[in-house]
Amino acid sequence: MAEAPEQKPSTPSFEECLEELERTVKELESGELPLERALQLYEKGVGLAEACRKQLEEAEMRVEILMKREGRLQPEPFRPDRS
Repeated sequence: MAEAPEQKPSTPSFEECLEELERTVKELESGELPLERALQLYEKGVGLAEACRKQLEEAEMRVEILMKREGRLQPEPFRPDRS
């Protein structure tokens, strides 16, 4: 019998990461956790926050603004003012 090809786990969407982060924060905020569980949740939350940040950065890089030049629309990369 042939083996099924090994599949990589799919990366959760931004929305899935954010929902899981919200659940994690809510559980941490309950204050009814043993220290070890709180530390596990904190580490999980940091990882989820980082995953969300990376996905937002990638989305920002993909956003383009259409600028009208010489009567034609031309795409330009989005560069937010970072003051």
